Amino acid sequence: MDYGHELVFGTFLTPAVDNPARVIALAQLTEQVGLDLVTFQDHPYQPRLMDAWTLLSVVAAQTQRVKVATNVANLPLRHPVVLARSVATLDLISGGRVELGLGAGGFLDAVAANAGPQLTAGQSIGALEEAIAIMREVWTPTGGGIRLPGKHYTVSGAKRGPQPAHDVEIWLGAYKPRMLAVTGRLADGWLPSSGYAGPDQLASMNKIIDEAAVEAGRDPASVRRLYNLSGRFSGSGGFLQGPEELWIDQLAELTLGEGMSTYILGSDDPDDIRRFAEVAAGVREAVEAARSGAVVAAAPVVAGGGFTVVPTPPPAVRRSAVQLLDESERPTGPALDPSRTYTPYQLSSGQHLIDVHDHLRAELEQIRDLVEQVAAGSLGVGQARSHINTMTMRQNNWTLGTYCESYCRLVTTHHSLEDASLFPHIRRADPALAPVVDRLQEEHHIIHDVLEGVDKALVALVDGSGSIDGLRAAVDLLDDTLLSHLSYEERELVEPLARLGVI
Repeated sequence: MDYGHELVFGTFLTPAVDNPARVIALAQLTEQVGLDLVTFQDHPYQPRLMDAWTLLSVVAAQTQRVKVATNVANLPLRHPVVLARSVATLDLISGGRVELGLGAGGFLDAVAANAGPQLTAGQSIGALEEAIAIMREVWTPTGGGIRLPGKHYTVSGAKRGPQPAHDVEIWLGAYKPRMLAVTGRLADGWLPSSGYAGPDQLASMNKIIDEAAVEAGRDPASVRRLYNLSGRFSGSGGFLQGPEELWIDQLAELTLGEGMSTYILGSDDPDDIRRFAEVAAGVREAVEAARSGAVVAAAPVVAGGGFTVVPTPPPAVRRSAVQLLDESERPTGPALDPSRTYTPYQLSSGQHLIDVHDHLRAELEQIRDLVEQVAAGSLGVGQARSHINTMTMRQNNWTLGTYCESYCRLVTTHHSLEDASLFPHIRRADPALAPVVDRLQEEHHIIHDVLEGVDKALVALVDGSGSIDGLRAAVDLLDDTLLSHLSYEERELVEPLARLGVI
């Protein structure tokens, strides 16, 4: 689900104490190339790292536009009242350029060894909840003395202030269910790292955050989704393992599909930072184009009988003589309730499914065009395979490994995310849809076999053991099978996505 946040891009720099000037120069480079945010880890028990708040102050003083933040602040060694005033002071000095990444303190033994509180993991989460309430009271200019009794922090009449120059956001580093729920209830943002929460895990984690936000009476879209990135601009596929085009495609898909909207590069390489700025521009362009082309009707409520999200019909003409899917045996779900109403927010879930499928359809057309170019002799077969591998669908290999090159990876990623997150939710929420979900999953396996057939036909054409007609036949079969499947899925799931609140 695209939550609609403005895209933000930044760096996650190592605050190495042995070369402070280089760290500051990398922060300045972040601003010079047009990125938005500079962040630093905060481990006060590590003498090889500079103190985060001192460093942030210097960086803020030596830049003009870029925002600064901890990624994330170590709460147990930074008392919430003092931390709140440090944040507010720097925000005032910098003209509103500070945000607060905050953590419960993952290295509890190191905290205790440095005279910090000796807490269990559960206790540290409770302390975090209390600290968030305290800091927000410090930043609130009215209301008299702050009085908040707690198990870990008790504030008895503390004075308020200073008030920051802007509404400072609190971003929580969270991975486990309890912390994710705290994020949904209390935080302004969620800040995980790709090394600990891979792209295939984001949907299930986002779901916990969203549900906790709704239970707390908050709009899930009010929680910004940030992502610390580990990757390299080389390699042959995988998550962020390849050229800028791969990064652009994968991050745009994460934005539109999982709602991530702030991407922070973990690298101290100046060339990486410059290339990431190019990625940022490309992602912004791709997301803007997708958002402008997928506007849901603006009416406040839509009646069931006028359900405005229209599933894509199956193709009218078959290309292949082989038919792998018996469409007559496909089960159907409950009929549309004509008296039911839907908000635009609910409708957007179904529209998003269609948008993702439209992307798959467009990429399939590109493959067909390449095949015809090879057949016409205007493009060599080796060039075609290379071109396929660098298209916008470039090797989104996040969940299932290497089924085949490029398009196979994009489709299997989409199906794997459905199998892991979407389908179990639908099955639980509406048992009447279980036969539909079971059938869709069966068709996933059939489509994966067809995808492998396309790649084998392409390899055979490259090594001379196959022909262009063999590749054409494989693509024709994929065309019929996949497009029929996508149409069936939209027909059965677009309305349940709105009705069941599936994100």
